[in-house]
Amino acid sequence: MRQPQVAVQLIIYGDRAETDLPAVLAEIAAAGYAGIEGGAPTGPDQVARIRDTLERSNLAYAGGHCGLDQVKDPSVVETLARSVKDLGGRFLLVSSHADSLDRYRAAARTLNQAGALCREAGVTLCYHNHNWEFHEIEGVQPIHLLIEQTDPQLVALCPDVYWVHVGGEHPEQFIARYRDRCPYFHFKDGLGPDQPREFRPLGMGRVNLERALKAALTCHPEWITIEQDHTDGRPAEAIRTSRQYLRSLGL
Repeated sequence: MRQPQVAVQLIIYGDRAETDLPAVLAEIAAAGYAGIEGGAPTGPDQVARIRDTLERSNLAYAGGHCGLDQVKDPSVVETLARSVKDLGGRFLLVSSHADSLDRYRAAARTLNQAGALCREAGVTLCYHNHNWEFHEIEGVQPIHLLIEQTDPQLVALCPDVYWVHVGGEHPEQFIARYRDRCPYFHFKDGLGPDQPREFRPLGMGRVNLERALKAALTCHPEWITIEQDHTDGRPAEAIRTSRQYLRSLGL
């Protein structure tokens, strides 16, 4: 069975990912990653710059991340999907936030429409969860409503195991429930529900990542992307620690 490749989300580097991309990618390659995930570029010049830098660093483009508002416009979806594919990627990740069940139902319709356009372009649209989708509205957890109302042929999932944990569910159980829709994962760690914004390198927080990884591997994902939203230390050290931890689990 082929192991997934491991990428890192550029968010941990903040603005430096824009102003000093070659040096950032050199650190990522040195830490033992196969690829990166970043914001989905929208212009040909940006795509060309990123592609050239990736090639020089011997790194792949795992996927691009955007918000729901960006995929409401079909022309923008087509541009984003084309950019991802031009960079050699196969995944466009979308996240959102809503305050009512009706807005989540509307989000599901938007995701289905965007997913159809992505499929035509040879790209898989994945919904990336946060913790708020697990907070009940009128007795319903929006995450499960959203998944139920999206077409599995058009909308896949990118479970973020930390935000599942913060949302109050066990990541391994969530993954098992939706295992047929999970080609891509975000692995993140931190201090959990009481301090949700206190992110940590993998293995230094409170998520049972060993169980989460065991469940994730049953989905045969293409990518497991490490995402640490910020660090008080050096990003290079944090991503190296996370990569070493996954290696200790056999990945």
